[in-house]
Amino acid sequence: MPFRYHVDWSNFRGNAPPACPPYNSPCPLTLKARRRPMKAIRPDALRIAVVSSNEVDWGGSEELWQKAALAMARQGHRVQIFKPRLQRGLRPVRELRDAGCKLTDLTRPFGLPELFVQRVGAVSRLLQFALLAANLLPRLLWYRPDFVLLSQGGNWDGAHFAKVLRLVGSRYAIVSQKASEFYWPPDSYRPSVAAMYRDATHAFFVSEHNRQLTELQLGEALPPASVARNPFLVDFAAPLAWPEHCDEGVDFACIGRLYPMEKGQDLILRVLAMPKWRTRGAKASFYGEGINRAGLEAMAVHLGLGDRVRFCGQVEDVVGIWCEHQVLLLASRCEGLPLVVVEAMLAGRVVIATAAGGSGEAFDDGITGFLAQHASVEALDDAMERAWNRRAEWRQIGCVAAQHIRQIVPADPGYALAEQIVALASRQTDKTHE
Repeated sequence: MPFRYHVDWSNFRGNAPPACPPYNSPCPLTLKARRRPMKAIRPDALRIAVVSSNEVDWGGSEELWQKAALAMARQGHRVQIFKPRLQRGLRPVRELRDAGCKLTDLTRPFGLPELFVQRVGAVSRLLQFALLAANLLPRLLWYRPDFVLLSQGGNWDGAHFAKVLRLVGSRYAIVSQKASEFYWPPDSYRPSVAAMYRDATHAFFVSEHNRQLTELQLGEALPPASVARNPFLVDFAAPLAWPEHCDEGVDFACIGRLYPMEKGQDLILRVLAMPKWRTRGAKASFYGEGINRAGLEAMAVHLGLGDRVRFCGQVEDVVGIWCEHQVLLLASRCEGLPLVVVEAMLAGRVVIATAAGGSGEAFDDGITGFLAQHASVEALDDAMERAWNRRAEWRQIGCVAAQHIRQIVPADPGYALAEQIVALASRQTDKTHE
């Protein structure tokens, strides 16, 4: 297998490299073989770029494009990743690099210090967007992709990058991970968002709710659009064994970023503080980290829930969580389609969730889960009460849910998206050669 080589000039003095040696003579240069072998590139390889607008190190919204990029690279296509705060030590980033993807961190435009860019963002988000977009422009001109996948954490936060794509003439598809009634594009920014969708070849959403809400927020029809499912971290082949040892009492698994403005953990604490739930000894285990962890811990103590609530931090072993819990409790105020709902159902567990985003699209209320009609203490308590009254049926409900969700999501969502991106790119490439 061929390897990449680079020249080590450390054995030579002076500023200029030595003259080339005669043909067939021993080369005085030290060649160091890098560990990573070059990936085989197919003759008809496409040049695919992935642009992520997510400005955190890594989030759940990155998983879908990451899996799609891996699939395309392993098929022999050239894949270039552009993302702010691209931390190369993270496992998903290492996987991309090892698969042969090229990686570009957009955090420091023109070599500016990261702290400076952050402070610019604190003063003006639009100016920060402009800096990031200006950093992408020359790199796209150099790479000249056949097609671009633009991934957004929301449904309008990638408009500044889309403007660059249109400027250089790149064809692109959009993946939007969330749409919420809480977050509307400002009127000053709405024309750019509308243009982003209008000029896209295709728009992918993780739920039908998100697609419909985006149309309403923009006040116009979208380009061809469809639903793309997010990848998951449990086995698709079969549900997990039912945790019999949990029958003595209920310990709700509450999985998600500790950010009650969106995830609604405060609602869970307020319901558990009700006298009837105290009497039942119901507990909750919160998995995840976030900027409001300390506030939620203080709230739990203030409500007298210190012995009934655990904050377990970030846990990579999702299967391990479902070996210890029978029920997912999710009180989100806004969502795309929660990955934790899909994973819980695949594992054969009971889901109690608010009707945020596409949660209601994943299961049927009272049949394959329990749906709170809106994010409030009263609605959440009602859904939990209905589930509690049928706790003798939980195992059967989990089995039916596991069968139901496998009819909705593909076995490999990342590969499914990759196939669609390659088809869109190939169609466009064929047109340019006609």
